[in-house]
Amino acid sequence: MNELHTGTQDGSTAGARTGAGAGGGAGGGTPAEGPAPAARLAAFAAALADETRAAICMTLLEGRAWTAGELARITAVAPSTVSGHLSRLLDAGLCVTERQGRHSYVRIADAATARLVDQLASYAIPDRDAAHAVPVVAAPDPLARARTCYDHFAGRFGMAVTDAMERRGLLRTDGVFELTEEGRDWYARAGIDLAHEGRRPPASSCLDWTERRRHLGGVAGARLCARALEEEWVVRPAGGGRGLEVTRAGEQAFGDLLGITPDAWSRS
Repeated sequence: MNELHTGTQDGSTAGARTGAGAGGGAGGGTPAEGPAPAARLAAFAAALADETRAAICMTLLEGRAWTAGELARITAVAPSTVSGHLSRLLDAGLCVTERQGRHSYVRIADAATARLVDQLASYAIPDRDAAHAVPVVAAPDPLARARTCYDHFAGRFGMAVTDAMERRGLLRTDGVFELTEEGRDWYARAGIDLAHEGRRPPASSCLDWTERRRHLGGVAGARLCARALEEEWVVRPAGGGRGLEVTRAGEQAFGDLLGITPDAWSRS
């Protein structure tokens, strides 16, 4: 199942949506006012009050995105069943969808939602010491290690660059990707021009199909990649293609610029 279908599978999903929106019962407001806080809280809690939906949320805590079909396999339920569960999670605002090419992916809504789910899981499972783990999608190395995604970095190397920029306060990744003032200064010090290209944003996110997390795109991602190719910090393979090899000069440069070491992208 490649596409995410969020339509109702039966009347129960539609009824849940209507009940949450109408705010009926003891804490309900009028339609003009929208649901009262108690009704919203009850609808939110109800979205998690199912073992399959809870398993989906715990799977998504790692920050990766998955198709509905993959989540069906991970949670061991039928694709039609997982579609109905995803509808509930999307309606409650716990999850969002992203489209990449022909596929639609599901991820946790944002960092605040992930923290909330993680705290609930920690409370319910006192000895839980790590997020629910799922395997990264397999891809042949070196493609999974380092490659271009259109005109910016992807794979483990692209994620290492994105993560390092976030850690250093150069990039905000909660919601819409955005360079901070420190990030713009960093680009200026590195001699990388961020002049706009038409309506392309200075920074944007792009879902990485191997890591299933969002990496840096936009003008910032493209210009950093172009600079790395120009300086031969990364080189194309002899046979062509999207794979990249980080050179010794590149290891030194990205170590100096962002504190990244080769083990961040070279792990198997």
